[in-house]
Amino acid sequence: MTRPRPEPVQVVKQRRDAALKALVDGVPYIGFLGVEFERRGDELTAIMPFDEKLIGNPLLPALHGGATAAFLEITSIIGLSWVTLWEEIESGKLEPETLTHGRLPRLPKTIDFTVDYLRSGLPRDAYARAQVNRSGRRYASVHVEAWQDNRARPIAQATGHFLMPRRDG
Repeated sequence: MTRPRPEPVQVVKQRRDAALKALVDGVPYIGFLGVEFERRGDELTAIMPFDEKLIGNPLLPALHGGATAAFLEITSIIGLSWVTLWEEIESGKLEPETLTHGRLPRLPKTIDFTVDYLRSGLPRDAYARAQVNRSGRRYASVHVEAWQDNRARPIAQATGHFLMPRRDG
């Protein structure tokens, strides 16, 4: 019995990048905030480039708490979706062409989302990473942290609970 020949690394990377782009482009608010995702293997880092529209208090100046919370929630949802879809993307079962033609899998829905504001967000780029604590068929729990210059000094963290979409098939 012969094993199938592994796909070239460029094909795998293109499939991963196309799937992530389709996932992110499917949510218009992500584009409005300017949030981008950087992928290294199965790990995602969200980046919210600084923009004047994100300032909540011009006297400090500091990032608006709502923009920070939205950034954390976006990171949680995309991170959770990425973890959920990873096996299908890797196996080729989920083709990026399917995602780019508007047939995106449904995203998890937020049940609750609790944000802890730890420091003022300065007028700089912000970064975030989500860690999926539990992901089942119906429910998921995610922890996310955002930082700016030093990952050891987060500006905010959050815990979210999500209702997982039905996966028929």
